[in-house]
Amino acid sequence: MATPGLTTRALSTQHLRTAVQLNAHLSALRHANFALSLRHASGKSIGDNRARDQPKKKKRARITFKEYSLKNAEQFSLCDAMRYIRAFEVGRPPTSPKYDLAVKFRTVKNGPVVRNRLRLPHAVNTSIRICVICPPDSKHAEAAKKAGATVVGEETVFDAVKEGRIEFDRCLCHQESSGKMNKAGLGRILGPRGLMPSAKFGTIVKDTGAAVKGLIGGSEYRERNGVLRLAIGQLGFTPEEMQANIKSFMTEVKKDLNLLSDSVNKEIHEVVSSFSPGADALF
Repeated sequence: MATPGLTTRALSTQHLRTAVQLNAHLSALRHANFALSLRHASGKSIGDNRARDQPKKKKRARITFKEYSLKNAEQFSLCDAMRYIRAFEVGRPPTSPKYDLAVKFRTVKNGPVVRNRLRLPHAVNTSIRICVICPPDSKHAEAAKKAGATVVGEETVFDAVKEGRIEFDRCLCHQESSGKMNKAGLGRILGPRGLMPSAKFGTIVKDTGAAVKGLIGGSEYRERNGVLRLAIGQLGFTPEEMQANIKSFMTEVKKDLNLLSDSVNKEIHEVVSSFSPGADALF
């Protein structure tokens, strides 16, 4: 039984010598200014993993829309901008509504939006399709048809909308039919498209004929992501007609801004034509 004890004692002595030699090698490496780096099989050091495991700092979300500097932007007069756009639209009919104005605001993201309707001095989109929700055999339906409405009725309109056949660009509703319209549940379909009649926006009317005449040749605009867009002219418009439309539009926009609360800071940052190659226009 003495042999196993001697063997164990010999092994312990050998381990001690190995440990002493390892310490000597480590001391030599330190004195020689070598860096000892433990790495995984992937080749990344322990320090790399520690940096990776630390939580990343979250970027602060922007509360305003991004703005670009206009110092180096090439700007054109109204006549020059129209000349360049016409050159890119050769071959198109002169009645095409190709002059589109974009007004960019300096505003916060969660603030109130600008939305309104106006009648330009020179109508741009005269092919608008208007739907009027009213009793089909009433005098209101007859007045709407004479004024130029393309779709008139109640139940037929409700069924067509539910089936996905929305064959109109604007929708009006007579006061007597507003209850039936709400019961039909059209809000979830027409609401996201901006077509749901509402008393707030003046699309629930009493005089259907006058309302339809006001929409034909009229234009609606609504701010989206800090930008207000509106078709402002046709290719065949003269500079004088364009100038009258632009002046009327910008006047209405400034009135809308003045109606906002004093605590809301919304300013006009840039006005560009956004069809064909965009051009910063000077008016």
